[in-house]
Amino acid sequence: MKLKMNPLITVNNLKVYFPVHGGLLRRVVDYIKAVDDVSFAIRQGETVGLVGESGSGKSTIGKSIVQLVTVSGGEIAYDGVTVSGLHGGDFLPYRKRIQMIFHDPYNSLNPRMTVEQIIGEPLDIHFKKMPKPRRRARIGELLELVGLQKSHADRYPHEFSGGQRQRIGIARALAVEPEFIICDEPVSALDVSVQAQIVNLLQDLQQRLGLTYLFISHDLAVVEHLCDYILVLNEGKIVEHGEPEQIYQSPKHPYTRKLLAAVPRLCL
Repeated sequence: MKLKMNPLITVNNLKVYFPVHGGLLRRVVDYIKAVDDVSFAIRQGETVGLVGESGSGKSTIGKSIVQLVTVSGGEIAYDGVTVSGLHGGDFLPYRKRIQMIFHDPYNSLNPRMTVEQIIGEPLDIHFKKMPKPRRRARIGELLELVGLQKSHADRYPHEFSGGQRQRIGIARALAVEPEFIICDEPVSALDVSVQAQIVNLLQDLQQRLGLTYLFISHDLAVVEHLCDYILVLNEGKIVEHGEPEQIYQSPKHPYTRKLLAAVPRLCL
């Protein structure tokens, strides 16, 4: 796919600080700088990997883009429009274009809902006038798209394996036909053999649907197979960035070298 020159997502000087309260009156005494002055851009059709250890702030960046956490400073722009200051209904059109796949397929799906209800929920929010027969057909199409069966729509999450649950999460993210998907460690909770299947599925979907990814991971071995560009995050700051060949063959920062040395290779 030929990449567009103009960025689809632009993050400028992003800051996400969480207050620390203390004393009898529970006043703010300090801040945890989860994300501190981070900037990057992602072009349409590109996959950018955001890599770091647990607690480095990478998931917070992803959640800030979809407004699951509050931005303390900086700017997030989507397709040239600043969206970091939008709230409620004003952000709703962009929530349709930006979706997120969560890392834990066991906790990200409501156990009391059927697969049809889980995938149908975003359809009900963004396509309120969709007829019920078309809604049912669309859910079946999405299940088949991610390698499941239409008949799975009537089952509950506990009836599926971890890999199958993650496929359901991917189908839910695809339901509203997004352009940009934040993949928040989508394979970290899965067995290695299943990881490879999900990575291959994400690559196939990108080619078929023209998707753009921010792929968040602690595993440089996984992002090597997916990403066009890599950002290395440590303690809320980007310490190194570059194309995969540069990162893998001549890492410049000690933290990057530490990540490369610690993570086993994924066999695809």
